[in-house]
Amino acid sequence: MSKLLSFFIISMFACGAYADDFGTAMTNVKNNCSNISGDLNDLKKMAGINTAITGVGTATAIGATAVGIAKSSVDEEIENIIQKALEGKTKPAENPNEKDVKDAIDAYFKESSKSANDTDTQNLDELAEKSEKSKNLGNWRTGLLGASTATNVAGAVIAGNNKVDDDLQTKARMDGIDVTQAQKIVSACSKWEEADLSKVNDRAKGAMISSIVGATTGIAGTVTSAVANSDKTRAGDKDTEKNLNTTSNILAGGTTIASGVATAFNATQISAVKKIVTIAEECEETLK
Repeated sequence: MSKLLSFFIISMFACGAYADDFGTAMTNVKNNCSNISGDLNDLKKMAGINTAITGVGTATAIGATAVGIAKSSVDEEIENIIQKALEGKTKPAENPNEKDVKDAIDAYFKESSKSANDTDTQNLDELAEKSEKSKNLGNWRTGLLGASTATNVAGAVIAGNNKVDDDLQTKARMDGIDVTQAQKIVSACSKWEEADLSKVNDRAKGAMISSIVGATTGIAGTVTSAVANSDKTRAGDKDTEKNLNTTSNILAGGTTIASGVATAFNATQISAVKKIVTIAEECEETLK
């Protein structure tokens, strides 16, 4: 019994439950320590919400990457159409764009006093169609990256706040006290010694860092995509446009990875909290 009494005394001090008798101490224990599982369930709920949010961020980043790759394919088709349309005509620039092609065809037929033939008309129509498709894909990529960025910012904020605070850690390291229920309380509440609350915070920190990385690459990718898809860039040097598109696609891929890692951290945080909630609920049950 002396070992149990020592155990109870330590427990009383751990919970701030100092009194002249065990009955009063037990009341203090209940008041101070009975809602640990509720606090932890709040953490679990927020981790679940954050998992969903960063999951959306991952999905939109994947979408942005896929759209960016599709846009690159369309842009290659545009380059081929341009080269085909300029065959036999004077190339106006090293990297001609849609306007250059129209001007070259107009100049060619003006000089030769001929009208544009069916092939040239077809090339111009196809070029206009592909250019519109490329523009739309670029807008989609920008929008998806913007959405992914927003979710990563939200994820970073939630993860940064979804941690076990010092007060809860102090409560969780206590054990119940009641001489008449000694064995039951010791059996249930001593499991706190095996609980590792640091895992909850470590996963929250990992999710926060990953979300910050995702938000950073997402912002950079969104801006780069918008610049690459602007009328000024599209009408300018094609190599510059191509490089900007490539950079945007790479950043979209980076955002996808970061969002996926954040989602994984949030999911594992839920698992870690669940284990601790089970211990808390079993311990609290003996304190009723």
